[in-house]
Amino acid sequence: MVRRDEIRAGEVAVSAPEPVDAGIVFIGRIHTPWTDRLECPRQGRHDGPVCRVEIFEPWVAGLKGVENFAQLEVLYWLDKSRRDLVEQSPKSNGQTHGTFALRSPVRPNPIGTSIVKFERIEGNSVYVRGLDCLDGTPLVDLKPDRCLFTPLAPPQKGDFQKG
Repeated sequence: MVRRDEIRAGEVAVSAPEPVDAGIVFIGRIHTPWTDRLECPRQGRHDGPVCRVEIFEPWVAGLKGVENFAQLEVLYWLDKSRRDLVEQSPKSNGQTHGTFALRSPVRPNPIGTSIVKFERIEGNSVYVRGLDCLDGTPLVDLKPDRCLFTPLAPPQKGDFQKG
């Protein structure tokens, strides 16, 4: 596991531009057992510990119907991640890959995603299994797992009108 600000052999860091507010509103906070990146799992598991996804007002009403899905997609902001590596060596084996070819938390815009197993809802909290982020991680969004939806048919000729 990489330590904060460590550069492994073959990795390449850049001077990232100053962050600009993209207008993202954190709709909640994620509560997990992990307070240090070295203890946090590299990928969540559906048999892992139950974690709590807290939803802030005024977004709590948006939870209506979430209980109808066995799996949810959680999008979160990896606020403790560095943002400057363009090439990484995730296994410290000397082989490097471009950041966009990895699921590493080190990214220019550190958005994390997990497909989690739904457990229950209590008030403004959704309890799930399968997260892999630190306690206190800001929540960006919560969605039904996209694999549960049938893709739309491709548009047919004449489906769109010019106007």
